[in-house]
Amino acid sequence: MTDELVNKEDVLKAYKVLRNVVKQTPLQHDAYLSQKYHANIFLKREDLQIVRSFKLRGAYYAISQLSEAETETGVICASAGNHAQGVAYTCNHLAINATIFMPSTTPSQKIDQVRYFGKEYVEIKLIGDTFDESNEAAHAYADEHNLTFIEPFNDRNVIAGQGTLAVEIHQDLVAEGETADMVFAAIGGGGLISGVSSYMKEAMPETKIIGVESMGAPGMKASLDANKVMTLTDIDKFCDGTAVATVGDLTFRHCQQNVDDILLVPEGQVCGTIIDLYTKQAIVAEPSGALSVSALEQYKDEIRDKTVVCIVSGGNNDINRMAEIDERSLLYQGLKHYFIVNFPQRAGALKEFVNDILGGNDDITKFEYTKKVHRSEGPVLIGILLKNKDDIEGLLSRLEKFDPHYISVNENSKLYSFLI
Repeated sequence: MTDELVNKEDVLKAYKVLRNVVKQTPLQHDAYLSQKYHANIFLKREDLQIVRSFKLRGAYYAISQLSEAETETGVICASAGNHAQGVAYTCNHLAINATIFMPSTTPSQKIDQVRYFGKEYVEIKLIGDTFDESNEAAHAYADEHNLTFIEPFNDRNVIAGQGTLAVEIHQDLVAEGETADMVFAAIGGGGLISGVSSYMKEAMPETKIIGVESMGAPGMKASLDANKVMTLTDIDKFCDGTAVATVGDLTFRHCQQNVDDILLVPEGQVCGTIIDLYTKQAIVAEPSGALSVSALEQYKDEIRDKTVVCIVSGGNNDINRMAEIDERSLLYQGLKHYFIVNFPQRAGALKEFVNDILGGNDDITKFEYTKKVHRSEGPVLIGILLKNKDDIEGLLSRLEKFDPHYISVNENSKLYSFLI
């Protein structure tokens, strides 16, 4: 099985094909993160790629290696967005018809971008709630209509194409007289880290390869822990670019062979990283694209005084999601809290709550209350934003005196989803 793995020469072959097609994205030294973590940190800016993600590399190379007979009736793929954009751009560039299956939950921004890049060569079908459901439907459609399937990650040519960004990292580091102690890369299905690790383990064998998954979709870590490919029964689709229930068997073997560690990052922490990258450095990263930078916090002791590369794998972030991203970040930091509180139905009750229950730096962000006739009290849904997360203990103590039976909405995910 090891013979099937992609190697350095495979990646270099792909690089020769792609170097005049894709953009050689910058490897930027990041002064802010370097100072924050007392390390020498570089960002590989694949968010600046032509389709704003690394996925163009694997899609273009895989399609370019097909025979005329394989492309004659057209190609097909399934994707949560970024692979679809890569396939769409490639097919428009090479004048090949493509059918692209996407989950119905894909952000509209990514769907619009697929149409933009593919133009008249692409037909989009929105099928299933998850990538895996869409992928299954796409394979069935491919068999029925004799279309060539372009796998999003579990394919040697796709893996080799994704690995070409590691060639660029290597070239830029050598030019700077640097070598990487660690490279952090996001994992969804595993194509990116398989390609990067295949090249790096030969070109820079001392470099540790660290994979990063979201806490809600830890498919590769679960598989490595079980020593076989596992299918997750429930995933959080927030990091939609990496929300994969079943990793590839080929990418799994690459990770077994080449990856030194895998970290799981909570989605709320990813949200904080997205905001931090935008406000501090004007970098627009999508949730999956921010995973590698988010992982630095967990590894802050290990990376101190080391040279580190984080692959910002994509920047297709829908601006309409920013309110949700800000909310999840505040919840994760312990700064925003929601409660259901019974208020006495009398004049001055709200004033009493504000004066006696809220802290001096607390702010009410949500207040929903409908007065009920012939009742002495009524429930209020209230959102409170703290300036300091440690203030929560005092708030809860005062709140219990006001209403001993209050409900913390934050602690009940179903209630939160229903009310907020």
